[in-house]
Amino acid sequence: MTRADRIEALHAAARERILVLDGAWGVMIQRGNLDEADFRGERFADHTGQLKGNNDILCLTRPDVIADLHDRYFGAGADISETNTFSATVIAQEDYALDATAVRDINLEGAKLARAAADRWTAKEPHKPRFAAGSIGPLNKMLSMSSDVNDPGARSVTFDQVYDAYRHQVQALNEGGVHLYLIETITDTLNCKAAIKAIKDLEDEGMEPLPIWISGTITDRSGRTLSGQTAEAFWNSVRHARPFAVGFNCALGADLMRPFIAELSRVADTLVAAYPNAGLPNAMGQYDEQPHETAHHLEEWARSGLVNIVGGCCGTTPDHIRHVAEEVAGVTPRAIPQRPVAMRLSGLEPFELVA
Repeated sequence: MTRADRIEALHAAARERILVLDGAWGVMIQRGNLDEADFRGERFADHTGQLKGNNDILCLTRPDVIADLHDRYFGAGADISETNTFSATVIAQEDYALDATAVRDINLEGAKLARAAADRWTAKEPHKPRFAAGSIGPLNKMLSMSSDVNDPGARSVTFDQVYDAYRHQVQALNEGGVHLYLIETITDTLNCKAAIKAIKDLEDEGMEPLPIWISGTITDRSGRTLSGQTAEAFWNSVRHARPFAVGFNCALGADLMRPFIAELSRVADTLVAAYPNAGLPNAMGQYDEQPHETAHHLEEWARSGLVNIVGGCCGTTPDHIRHVAEEVAGVTPRAIPQRPVAMRLSGLEPFELVA
């Protein structure tokens, strides 16, 4: 099966059922009790500075750990598993003093590992094809917000630098064989737009087009992203990309995220996806929500016609995903609304002018 065939299978599967994404990677890697030597491997044995905590580098130094996690999530019932490349940009990896060559290799090998796992499970269960999503995470620098409280115009990065960083990542993910891109945990819509532009420009230059899934983050009960947009304003800002799916992840548990998913479900004329945390962290930074509790919330969303794709973010495990997959099995996916033609704009708030 070619990548084009698998992408068509992805669209077909989304029409037939609610798809399931994998769960958290950080919590599972932490449970492996890896030490500094695991993160360094042979390639980075003499690297200056600590590498422990740089989970993305495990694609190069402990690929067996990453491949096993893909298998565990697919085995739990996930249709889609993300590459372990959440922070694999030259900007984010500056924290670990890694150069562009190392960052490219992380993305390339991360994509190959996810694609190989998806292919293994598709061959094993051809009635349920699996898919590899290229994880394109947020940066530690924002375009929409000042880096200096005393200077509102100050920025620690330019649009061109963010664009170049995402372009570098996207090229490697595509070459590695992913079936779709997942621009996720978006706190700054302008950063997201730089990633979208990088993808679209590369496609214009001849790179194979892939579906784009865009997932923002509502940071608190105000219902806004960190850069200040409401759910509808966020959608208006990214709709031009004609994404395969749009949604929210992280920051909130399912109980607090529901109203914002409901709002996005009302306005988005594409698939809606949601993968909340396992509740809010406790005083020790741990997540206490049990698999059946997360699954109960997402089953209610599914039966209420709010979602097309569900999964888990921080604190969720293969057990969470197994319960979620079981609870949404057989539930009809959300119907995509037909909205009237209108001029829709956004700043922090949405603006709509119907003809």
